[in-house]
Amino acid sequence: MKKYSYIIIDDDAESTLKTKTVAEGFSELTFVASASDCQQGLTLILEHRPSLVFLEIDPKDTAGDLSLSFINELYRYLSVIPKIIVTTLKKELAYDAIQYGVFDYLLKPVLEGDLLKTILKLDKIVPETQFVRRGDKFNAAAIPFAKRNPNIEAPLIICIKSYGDYRYLNAADISYFQADNNSTDIYLKSGEMVTAFKTLKYFENVLSYPFFRIHNSYIINRDYVARIHNGNSVCYIKNSSKKIPFSKTYKSNVDLIIANFSEGNYLEV
Repeated sequence: MKKYSYIIIDDDAESTLKTKTVAEGFSELTFVASASDCQQGLTLILEHRPSLVFLEIDPKDTAGDLSLSFINELYRYLSVIPKIIVTTLKKELAYDAIQYGVFDYLLKPVLEGDLLKTILKLDKIVPETQFVRRGDKFNAAAIPFAKRNPNIEAPLIICIKSYGDYRYLNAADISYFQADNNSTDIYLKSGEMVTAFKTLKYFENVLSYPFFRIHNSYIINRDYVARIHNGNSVCYIKNSSKKIPFSKTYKSNVDLIIANFSEGNYLEV
């Protein structure tokens, strides 16, 4: 029988208990731990490497930073992440969740029948595997959630469509996005600008690392950041005179960019 370890990340203790109670009815599922905020959840995932994560994306307390952007945070540390199963009260968040590639979307309270369907879908895509304990020698390919997608390393191509005109952009060539009412101006490293008739919020939801939203009007590509001035609250773009402001609302994303630079081949003088 296939076994799937899981972690629950939810700031509502009652909901966590209800989800865990339903999951305990399935011998295929093994509870590992639960967390009530983003940072605690991240630590547990990196430590235990579960097969599944039940994630609340519309928390009661926004201070815990529980949202779909938590998935981007996982990709900072893992090349392949656990299967994410969103558990929430709202149906209307399903589209955004799909854009993030979540494995399943279950409405609270989680029902036994819905969870059964999720497990059956898992059984179809995950081969029979000998599970290993933490500390054992193993091949990463032996862990169900680490089944590699051959396309995962493929460069992202963004197609801008307009009345039969298809414009293909390599995401790696985009330095930043700027909101313009209900459309978004996309600036390339060449200095060229292309307009897409989608909101900046749309791009925030569908893009992951190295793109970070730092202002109500801007998303930047971390790879094109040349300088960050905290005193003036601006980011400078490589090979450009453009200075992009960042706001207190998105300061945590700027801190992530700074931390990301320091994790590489880095010298601070």
